Amino acid sequence: MLDLDNVGVQKGQVLAVIGPNGAGKSTLLLALSRLIKPSGGQIFFAGKPIEDESELTYRRRIALVLQEAFLLDTTVFNNAAAGLKFRRIPRQEIRQRVGEWLFRLGVEHLKDRKASSLSGGEAQRVSLARALTLEPDLLLLDEPFSALDAPTRSRLLYDFHNLLVETGITTVFVTHDLDEALLLGDQVGVLLGGNLRQLGPPQKVFSAPKDRDVAAFVGVETVLAGTVVDAREGQLVVDVDGLKLEAVGDLTAGRAVMLCLRPEDITLWPDGYESSKTGFPLSSARNRIHGRIERIAPQGPLVRVQVDCGFHLAALVTRTSLQDLDLSVGKSVSATFKASAVHLIPR
Repeated sequence: MLDLDNVGVQKGQVLAVIGPNGAGKSTLLLALSRLIKPSGGQIFFAGKPIEDESELTYRRRIALVLQEAFLLDTTVFNNAAAGLKFRRIPRQEIRQRVGEWLFRLGVEHLKDRKASSLSGGEAQRVSLARALTLEPDLLLLDEPFSALDAPTRSRLLYDFHNLLVETGITTVFVTHDLDEALLLGDQVGVLLGGNLRQLGPPQKVFSAPKDRDVAAFVGVETVLAGTVVDAREGQLVVDVDGLKLEAVGDLTAGRAVMLCLRPEDITLWPDGYESSKTGFPLSSARNRIHGRIERIAPQGPLVRVQVDCGFHLAALVTRTSLQDLDLSVGKSVSATFKASAVHLIPR
């Protein structure tokens, strides 16, 4: 079930729609591609509603790339040319377009190879080339990188990001991967339970989630109930179970809030660091909380450190910092963060 009031993408922009499995992401894309028809509402393209009589024209202006690279049992060149042949594009133009996009996607040297012999990353590059040779006004992507291994996915994402920047193709892609959304999206929409819960620039969505559910999905691991006890010229003090934390915002004293902290905004220092060095590191962080490390776990290229401060506080540090600061389970630490890193959700 997908229930959307209004969602759109501007010409030349990339809209990343994120959400967990079952949120309705693929349903949205299939509706936009007209493979399924909505039970209500309208889809507009270039300011005009898509009606039955204009559907064929619309379909000719879009291209869809699915999660699996469904290729024909023929050569790479013929796969990339399939859509153009179907549209009866002249042979010389087909050669020119296919050659250009196979080259830009780094698979021109495979043009005579059978599609069945390709690796997953090569197959997805060919699938993208097949879509892009059509020179679509709107490109629709349904998690096209999710089935790839990490190194292949990273290289393809980098190359594809450059292509989108160079070409300015209007794109809607759905993913459950937050890194993909941050890298590719000019706008990010969070889809939860069939509803669009938040839409905006990536940094805004990730650093200032609209509600607790959005916060949880975009990686805000520390969410604490508190009350604003002081508010002066945008400088706030929030009481969290007797702990006074500084924040910024335009709320008034007495307002109940959820205090949100992203793990990458937390800096950890071993207790006693000040006395063993020339002084505590210079920092604009206004908040400091003491606790004890209760868990350390790898998280991609970083390390996730969970600290017991009377509540669970999650921080991300580099492997080098973990070693240099000699952080280990059971060690007492100070967690510091800026007032501007605190995001408050009124409740």
